[in-house]
Amino acid sequence: MNLGEFIKNNHDARTKICKPVIIAEAGVNHEGSMDIAKRLIDDAAEAQADAIKFQTYKAETLASKDSPSYWDTSKEPTSSQYELFKKHDKFWKKEFEELKKYCDDAGIEFCSTPFDVESAEFLNDLMSVFKISSSDITNKPFIEKLCTYQKPIILSTGASNLTEIENAVHWIKKSSNPLALLHCILNYPTPNHNANLNMISDLKNSFPSHIIGYSDHTLPNDMQVLISATLLGARIIEKHFTHDKALTGNDHYHAMDKNDLINFNLKIDSLLTTLGESRKRSIPDEQPARINARRSLVAKKDIAVGSVIEFNDLTWKRPALGIPPYEIDRLIGLRTKINIREDDVLKWEMFDI
Repeated sequence: MNLGEFIKNNHDARTKICKPVIIAEAGVNHEGSMDIAKRLIDDAAEAQADAIKFQTYKAETLASKDSPSYWDTSKEPTSSQYELFKKHDKFWKKEFEELKKYCDDAGIEFCSTPFDVESAEFLNDLMSVFKISSSDITNKPFIEKLCTYQKPIILSTGASNLTEIENAVHWIKKSSNPLALLHCILNYPTPNHNANLNMISDLKNSFPSHIIGYSDHTLPNDMQVLISATLLGARIIEKHFTHDKALTGNDHYHAMDKNDLINFNLKIDSLLTTLGESRKRSIPDEQPARINARRSLVAKKDIAVGSVIEFNDLTWKRPALGIPPYEIDRLIGLRTKINIREDDVLKWEMFDI
């Protein structure tokens, strides 16, 4: 099932705690190298990501030349958005067509976030879904343009308030595009105390008809933030992805790598096994306890044949092989058909019914 089908058809995804769809956000961590881009695809596929996502833009159409940075310049020292984006805008239609084919061969879904209409035009033929960046959540004309392709949309909600999200959802719903919303914090890197994962619950309550996920910018460490997001109901997890976390600049410093993703999958598989079923019921392995740890009504003293049962004739003890204690009101007042000894487990055939 590709991302588009998941968003369109997986209605249970809005409520159940399940393994999330994992999007490895390679972004521009290929740094203009096709070999590195393909290595990122191989690493993400090996680590069992469901999709790998790039970013498609030209610096000239994305940022003015005096646009200031909004990231930690001790990690990425470039102080101008335009200058940073100019370093990483070499891939275009031909390169992404090649990467799409490489993803198909590797068994992982290709996706890329467009940042302009021209890139959206050619990416439309390569993807099952459009991802809209948090930075475009107020970009009404661009959102409406993407809606014309009639594909499911994943919208990140970083740095936005509820009214802004409601507006964007309204524009998208007018075109009836299936929609998933990702909680996100635009803070690079995001300290754990700023992750605000409880906002996932707010999105679920505010937009109950849409799948809710999480786009993460915290440091990967033990992947506990992503595990917590899953437990809060995130059904799509997007996380920056790199082949080498020691590289400086851009999105390497807060990205996960192949080993981080393998670690997450191992932990979440174990956790979901522990979580088990969502509907409360007794399981087959509890059957011995249902019989031997529950109680039956038991004779508190000797009871002669023909006696009428009173409350003081009864007690309750294990195992549950006789009349259950919840039937005590039905038993009181019945007449015995046999002599009953103290400590006998009581059964219906001992009484006139």
